[in-house]
Amino acid sequence: MAKAKQSKTVPRAWQRMLSGRRLDLLDPSPLDVEIEDIAHGLARVARWNGQTVGEHGYSVAQHSMLVEEITAELSPGIEPRWRLAALLHDASEYVIGDMISPFKAALGLDYRTFEERLETAVHIRFGLPPKLPAAVKAVIKQADRASAYLEATQLAGFSLEEALGFFGAPANGFHAQLEPLPAQVVQERYLHRFHLLSEAAGFEPARQADNTE
Repeated sequence: MAKAKQSKTVPRAWQRMLSGRRLDLLDPSPLDVEIEDIAHGLARVARWNGQTVGEHGYSVAQHSMLVEEITAELSPGIEPRWRLAALLHDASEYVIGDMISPFKAALGLDYRTFEERLETAVHIRFGLPPKLPAAVKAVIKQADRASAYLEATQLAGFSLEEALGFFGAPANGFHAQLEPLPAQVVQERYLHRFHLLSEAAGFEPARQADNTE
């Protein structure tokens, strides 16, 4: 008697977003990337695995806005499209979350390849080149490290010596006082900043002004 064939369930490799999009995690399409999904997700993903002081978590969206601000400080006159790239530098984390650097290193190449595919889809969706110019990538990285230093010392319990050892001192002596904000507030501010930069870069038609700060 022939044995019955065992059916194999194919693992689901897509995520349904609140916009209704189904994002293929293994082969993400730019057509399935929506800024509303990114803003919603990043405003609810906590930096430092949530190990920060304050009533609210310090979100990746809030971190991203700080990185964009520092990028402009480090490189006065930088084009709006590169400031937009700075705002979106961690956009892939709306899908994969914010993994701390030691864990990324442990996961190795497979994780980084996955992250790069998502980053490429985001860039194409919003008018940026798939790969940023090296000089632009370098200044965003510098801003990212400066942000990490400020977050580490103000929110995550690092001593000044520890933070200097891991991240170095912020260039140009940049300083900002950080206060973790509610997710909905951060989401709205992130979206507002995205649309301002997109319009300045010529990537979307002008929108009616709103009252978001």
